[in-house]
Formats: sequence, C-alpha cells, structure tokens
Amino acid sequence: QVQPVESGGGTVQAGGSLRLSCTTSARTFSNFAMGWARRAPGKQRTFVAAIRWSGDNTFYADSVKGRFTISKDNTKNTVYLQMNSLKPEDTAVYYCAVDRRWKRVSLTTDLTEYDYWGQGTQVTVSS
Repeated sequence: QVQPVESGGGTVQAGGSLRLSCTTSARTFSNFAMGWARRAPGKQRTFVAAIRWSGDNTFYADSVKGRFTISKDNTKNTVYLQMNSLKPEDTAVYYCAVDRRWKRVSLTTDLTEYDYWGQGTQVTVSS
C-alpha cells in the first residue's frame, strides 16, 4: 500500500514538542523520498521538510529549520517529524507525501512532485 498514513498530531502549548509519524509500504519507503507539508487555516499547503529515499539527505523550510527534524526508521517503514519549540504559527494540518520520482537524486520542495498524500493530522499550538 503506497498511501501513507500519518499519526501523532494533537494540541500542545507554545514551546512544547510533538512527533508525527508516517507509515507506508516497504517498497515505497525504500525507493522514494518522503516529505511533510502543512496547511494552516485559510492558507495554501506549504512544504515543511523532506528526506531522501536513502535517508542521507534532508531539507527544511526556513520557517522550521533548527526546530523540526525529519528522520526515517528502516525497520518500521516509518518517517518521523520531530517538532520542537513549537509556535502558534505552526498550527496546521500536517500531511505526509511520497515523491513521484523513483530514487530522486536531489530533494524537491515542489509539492506537485509528490504523488501520494496521507489524510493529514491536526497540530494545534496554543499561546
């Protein structure tokens, strides 16, 4: 099953932490980059972070750099998004997605390059 499934959202106070998880099939996990995006209320979906299929390269949006960490666990076919020092402006629905290109060399922030999307998980940061 290619369709990724997210979990781990919730409500947290500003300055707190949450960890999101995204699980997909073993074949997808091993051969395609994975990314996270978010949609804040009333705004378009935007790129958050991505990790290369091999796990040896990551990229972050400027707004989360230094606070969020994307990683993958090969034994669980799971990608994580560790979110620290959360701010109210991080409030959004967070989506996990699969890169459309097999073993892409460079990571992409273009969300049109991601084919399969999860259902999303809500993250709410209160001030």
